[in-house]
Amino acid sequence: MTPALSFAPELLLAAQGVRVAFFDVDGVMTDGGILFSDEGETLKRFHILDGLGLKLLQRAGIEPVVITGRDSRPLRRRLEALGVKRVHYGTEEKLPAAQQSLAELGFDWSQAAAMGDDWPDLPVLRRVALPVAPPHAHIEVRACARHVTQAAAGQGAAREFCDLLLVASGKYAQLLEAYR
Repeated sequence: MTPALSFAPELLLAAQGVRVAFFDVDGVMTDGGILFSDEGETLKRFHILDGLGLKLLQRAGIEPVVITGRDSRPLRRRLEALGVKRVHYGTEEKLPAAQQSLAELGFDWSQAAAMGDDWPDLPVLRRVALPVAPPHAHIEVRACARHVTQAAAGQGAAREFCDLLLVASGKYAQLLEAYR
């Protein structure tokens, strides 16, 4: 089965050695809206495409790391269901969390990619080999990004990022073959 998608060669080169992918949540894996129930519980809406993308990264040996400024039961449930093991909840300063994860995994910034949408993500995005943003990210984040996804946040943007990393790793076609 021949893959139907392709990315620019310069993007694939930048992503080629990526072993860890940092993700923000609100505005990346969700549309950025925050809903509250009558009981005050935060409600989140996740796209199924993004979830499979995170699982596929793990199968390809690329470690997804979530660093988010918020914390909620729905978010914890979703990430647990996806098998994401490295998560930093309620983290306003994302750089120390990213540095900690890199040190624990034995990787450096040249082996990392990240996707974010707002100023708190900039310190990480500025250091990774491949910074990525969804199309409605803040203008400063889009200016920093080497790739802005076609898909919107919460509508497959994280999956597009995952697919880029999978193609660059050379494992996309092999993983796709399992769904033949």
